[in-house]
Amino acid sequence: MSSPLRISLAKANIATATQLAEVGRQTFMETYQAQNTPENMAAFVAQTFGPEIQLAELQDPEITFLIAHMQGEAVGYAKLQDNSDLGVPESQDTAGRLEIKQLYVREDWQGTGLGAALMRSILALAEQLHCTAVVLGVWEKNERARAFYQRFGFREIGQHAFQLGQDTQTDLILRKGLAGR
Repeated sequence: MSSPLRISLAKANIATATQLAEVGRQTFMETYQAQNTPENMAAFVAQTFGPEIQLAELQDPEITFLIAHMQGEAVGYAKLQDNSDLGVPESQDTAGRLEIKQLYVREDWQGTGLGAALMRSILALAEQLHCTAVVLGVWEKNERARAFYQRFGFREIGQHAFQLGQDTQTDLILRKGLAGR
């Protein structure tokens, strides 16, 4: 019997954009609202999640979404960007670097292996694209996410500022080199 989990490339249409906006908004609030002010959360969510915002991202040739459906319901996704300059000095080439901009799993699906399935799909896609590395930024205070990424072999290579409303926070930059590259 096949698994009810389906991870696929997201299609660039308003229905998919609406699903991504809803899951993104929900998971971001579930994960970060307890540690941040309502004003900063509202500002960030308004500028980051909305069907029109996600539709524009879906239409960007540098951005790819993998969306996870469980029994037909969107329960998580990964937003990826090709040729990322995250953690790269200005003089270095960014070709072959895939950035995980967002890896979100709804709270009611965390701990089920869904995040790991998404990560395996990301790494498989990076291999198919002949990427040399996968990079990401993770909030320094998000211990659960940091431990998750470490299990997949990501290592800290630096830091950068992340703006959440009026609050400038610190994200750790993590990198995973890919075999043979």
